[in-house]
Amino acid sequence: MQDQLLEYRSEFPILAEKNYLISNSLGAMPESVYNRMNDYADTWATKGITAWSDEWWDMVRTTGDEIAPVIGAGEGELSIHQNITTIQAIILSCFDNPGSRGNRTKIVSESLNFPSVIYVTRAWSESHGCRLALVQSDDGIRVDTQRMIDAIDENTFLVTMSHILFKSAYVQDVQAIVEKAHSVGAYVMLDAFQSAGIYPVDVKALQVDFLAAGVLKWLCGGPGGCFLYVHPELRNRLKPRFTGWFAHQRPFDFDTAAMEYRDDVYRFLNGTPSIPALYAATEGVKIIQQAGIDNIRKKSLRQTGVIIEQADAYGFTIHSPREEEQRGGTITIDVSHGYEVSRELIAREIIVDFRKNAGIRIAPHFYNSDEEVYAAVDSIGEILKNGDYKKHRTGNSVVT
Repeated sequence: MQDQLLEYRSEFPILAEKNYLISNSLGAMPESVYNRMNDYADTWATKGITAWSDEWWDMVRTTGDEIAPVIGAGEGELSIHQNITTIQAIILSCFDNPGSRGNRTKIVSESLNFPSVIYVTRAWSESHGCRLALVQSDDGIRVDTQRMIDAIDENTFLVTMSHILFKSAYVQDVQAIVEKAHSVGAYVMLDAFQSAGIYPVDVKALQVDFLAAGVLKWLCGGPGGCFLYVHPELRNRLKPRFTGWFAHQRPFDFDTAAMEYRDDVYRFLNGTPSIPALYAATEGVKIIQQAGIDNIRKKSLRQTGVIIEQADAYGFTIHSPREEEQRGGTITIDVSHGYEVSRELIAREIIVDFRKNAGIRIAPHFYNSDEEVYAAVDSIGEILKNGDYKKHRTGNSVVT
């Protein structure tokens, strides 16, 4: 059967040189980004300061509008930010005043959430007389849904959770958790960084209050392009303390009196955005929309299933869900000398990464061939057999 999604391979230059299986960390760059970055440089060079009024000031909104359909949002419903940590801090700052959270003091999250989110949430909790309750995992792969539900009580004002866990690619039951949170009057902040672009996401159907994600990974948009959705019914009620001049109704008055918030998505902005990142952010999104998220999900399930079958044949340990309905776009394989094996894979131009207490993460995307998937797992077996991993026993790399 012909894989029609492979027609998009030519739009990603790195695929001609490397077996790129790391889109859960950094998506491959579309070739069209070269032109968009040239557009940025030309605009800056020729327009100078007038670029702000001509195009840059509105890019936070227009970029969000291009991304919005990926998560089922509408026009004017996304704001663009540098990273998820910043977004988390902005949302938490809406609850600095105890009255804004009904004097509740509990935040619920999962212990397998991305560390940066836990860091900023814990720090905020400790400085505001609140408590972060982390729901533990029994196996390092899943977080029991009922355990999450049971942790949410009448003192909870916020549940901050991942849609798909970054180490194992376990898909959480968002709707069940949202239902419990809303039943006790708590808000839900969903991190969809590991789902947007590889798994269907619909903010309206999920009924989340906040959703944060970014184009860095499966959406192939590069660093600095994270986005925030706030439920329309909440948008004008919240007053983020972590704010700045972009959120002011009249920013060019440069008024230092009390903050007067805008009534649109700019309300959740702060300082000057990273304009170069906005130029790059939507090229991958356009391709994803053309390919179709349902087609991408179907292929992802098939290829991750192939990885599991191969790994089983070698006797490797799988640290990802086997059930399709619980499985995101990544399969994590745990083998002896896993870090060193991952370094040898990269040396062979098979680009994966390694996560401590999890294993080697293999993340095929719609542009990867089945042959590349087979080659990755077979290479792990070969590296372990011939001992090529031994040459990489000196130090750790920064990311992969």
